[in-house]
Amino acid sequence: MRRRDIFYALLIGLTIWQGLVWVTGAPHFILPSPWRVAQAMFKSRVVILENAWVTAFEVLLGLVIGTLLGAATAIQLALSKTAERLMLPILVFTQAVPVFALAPLLTLWFGYGMGSKIIMAVLIIYFPVTSAFHDGLTRTPQGYRDLAQSMGGGKYQIMRHIQIPHALPSLGSGLKLAAVYAPIGAVIGEWVGASKGLGYLMLLANGRAKIDLMFASLIVLACLTVILHLAVGILAKRLTVYAQGRK
Repeated sequence: MRRRDIFYALLIGLTIWQGLVWVTGAPHFILPSPWRVAQAMFKSRVVILENAWVTAFEVLLGLVIGTLLGAATAIQLALSKTAERLMLPILVFTQAVPVFALAPLLTLWFGYGMGSKIIMAVLIIYFPVTSAFHDGLTRTPQGYRDLAQSMGGGKYQIMRHIQIPHALPSLGSGLKLAAVYAPIGAVIGEWVGASKGLGYLMLLANGRAKIDLMFASLIVLACLTVILHLAVGILAKRLTVYAQGRK
């Protein structure tokens, strides 16, 4: 995603937004104009920044923990056929339960602090990372494994020196999905119960009919997600280059 593409997309989005305001004639407490939202963002910049840091911390910590757990699970599944037969169907079945439905329970169990929001982010990105990395590990060419085995390599050595480097691009793909999903999990947790964060600020602004502030918080959240996605995209490219260098 190039900077010019982002600029054009932003320009088109603002134009459509302003056009809807003009065409529909909606009052500002229903659909505020981009200018009103910009004014609210500047006026409440301190409050928005304070809550944005909270959400960003929850998202980043959830992303790191979820990635580590997902990668470890994928490696374990690839190493053990028994674990793969037993755990993989369970992981797939857990996706039938909407993660959002667990938010009230997580808030009840872990309180209204950051803990429940971080766990929510971990849960929502755990499966994409596990699934993508596991798929990459199992798709390692059999010829590479046979050659390593003929040279006396054990399964752990093959995993470390062949399968993991070969699966790094798949891990990068899973991370790019996780970078988009993680903010969703954190904000859903803040909607259910929180005293800080952009999700909390959006609910507070909505309850006080400050729709311009709610839009401003939403835009900041979108910007955080885009920045995180771009950063993870750079990491994914480096993982791909590293994996190609190891082949």
